[in-house]
This record gives sequence, C-alpha cells and structure tokens, in this order.
Amino acid sequence: MGARLREERIRLDLSQQAFGALGGIETNAQGAYERGKRFPNSTYFSQIAAAGVDVLYVITGGRKSSTSDNSPTEEKLLAELDVLPAKVQEDIKRLVTTLTDSES
Repeated sequence: MGARLREERIRLDLSQQAFGALGGIETNAQGAYERGKRFPNSTYFSQIAAAGVDVLYVITGGRKSSTSDNSPTEEKLLAELDVLPAKVQEDIKRLVTTLTDSES
C-alpha cells in the first residue's frame, strides 16, 4: 500500500510535505506511510480522496471502476491521462479547451 500511496503522490506532483498536509499529517508520518512502517486512518484517506487521490487504488491496487459508456479506446486514454502529473493534466485540459473554443 505504501508504494501505491507514493505513486499517487508522484502522479499529483506533490512533495511528501504537501501530500501529508492534504491528509492532515506531518512529513515524517507521510514517509512512514509510504515505507509501510505506519498505516493511515480513515480521516487521512477521506482528506486525500477529496484532493483527487484514488484511494481505492491505494488500498486495493485496483483503479476506480468506470460506470460510463466509454469505449475501450476512451477508457484507455482516460487511464493514461490519469497517471500523468496534475500539472500536465491541467495543461492538457487548457489545450483541449483552447482548441474547442477556437472551433466555435
């Protein structure tokens, strides 16, 4: 679980300090969680989930299930986008918005 927690932190492009702050904990506790020396409580998971962390993945190793009618190609694209750092995701969103607005 610690390795997946670290993966999510890196995906969101956050330091241990910033990520720990999302969950209301200190940097040393975040490091202990990532090393598997300590385990988070439900309050921590609730707080990091609100910040965009895929808590289901952190706990189970499985990504959020999709209830949409997306095609397999669309699901693959969304999964690939989901693992990009948050800053890159924002850049892609701005690009798509700009392209969409320019076609209108």
